[in-house]
Amino acid sequence: MTDDFMATMRQTLDAVRAGKPAHATRLIQGALSGKVDATPPQSAQKPDRPTGPTVRRSRPLSQVIADLVARTPGQAANLRGPVPSPDLPEGSVFESRRHEGPHGARDYRLFLPSGRKGPLRGVVMMLHGCTQTPEDFAAGTGMNRHAEDNGLLVVYPEQTRGDNMQLCWNWFRPGDQRREGGEAALLAGLGAAVLSEHGLADVGLFVSGLSAGGAMAALIANTHPDLVTAASVHSGLAPGSAQDVVSAFAAMRGDAAGTAEALRVPAIIFHGSADGTVAPVNAGRLAGPMSGTSERSGTDASRRFDVLLGRNAAGHPVEVWRIDGAGHAWSGGTPQGSYTDPLGPDASAESLRFFLQVLDGREV
Repeated sequence: MTDDFMATMRQTLDAVRAGKPAHATRLIQGALSGKVDATPPQSAQKPDRPTGPTVRRSRPLSQVIADLVARTPGQAANLRGPVPSPDLPEGSVFESRRHEGPHGARDYRLFLPSGRKGPLRGVVMMLHGCTQTPEDFAAGTGMNRHAEDNGLLVVYPEQTRGDNMQLCWNWFRPGDQRREGGEAALLAGLGAAVLSEHGLADVGLFVSGLSAGGAMAALIANTHPDLVTAASVHSGLAPGSAQDVVSAFAAMRGDAAGTAEALRVPAIIFHGSADGTVAPVNAGRLAGPMSGTSERSGTDASRRFDVLLGRNAAGHPVEVWRIDGAGHAWSGGTPQGSYTDPLGPDASAESLRFFLQVLDGREV
């Protein structure tokens, strides 16, 4: 996304806050039509940025929304080139599949462990961030390796450019936030189908995601609490944080959203203190009011982290991990994938530890 377009959205949000909806509308219409130059004033530009006339093209609203949430996690991944498939444990399988159901269809990757660790224990759904792919996300999070060690299947749904130009899950659209219809229902149906196929329906689904994927994982958890056993959200946003373009941008910046809903299932939440894409305050909104809280701290690879433990309003265990100095990236990930931070703690390992503790009925 260009700096001048982001400046337009900031001006739009400022106009809304100032009670000037007509001016905000003109700014958005100008960005859409290309007739209004939304380039920020000279004083607001970067010193080394060249000045001059700006050539614009008309932009459909769907592209504006996609570009807005492309900050979650961003466009830099497009510069990485092809991402290799993740390394697989001997005897395991990483196969391509397609789900078709009443709410739509998506391709996905399915990781099947080798079985050396015993029978299957559950299914984890991993939802990638914007500009990412299932292969990229699997390589970067290293989740397959952890799933192999714990006897878990892993499902990696794939977003399409036809549904979002930046490959973002549409967490911000009301039509995709419902139990019946839209992407939340589509992904829940995919997860339920995999659970049924492998005789794990009684176990329920574990959902996890990064950024836009984390926001969608949280949505599925709240729209389908009868299906989702526990959730892991990394650098994400609470369900209902956004209903349109302006509110999506505001939520990512950390502005209060009166429609945001805390998670109602067991949840482990990760957020870097230096995240400049999705404000860290969103972690607290995901957790909501907590009771019986306690705190602990630690270090991993010389990085400090603080963990708040307690129970959410529904009485389920919650862990909120604040990772000191971390940005908008999967903590403890590998350099093979995009938007990863090799410094700890390892969000994949901690997510599965939490999931299995919930599954086993032990206190977290």
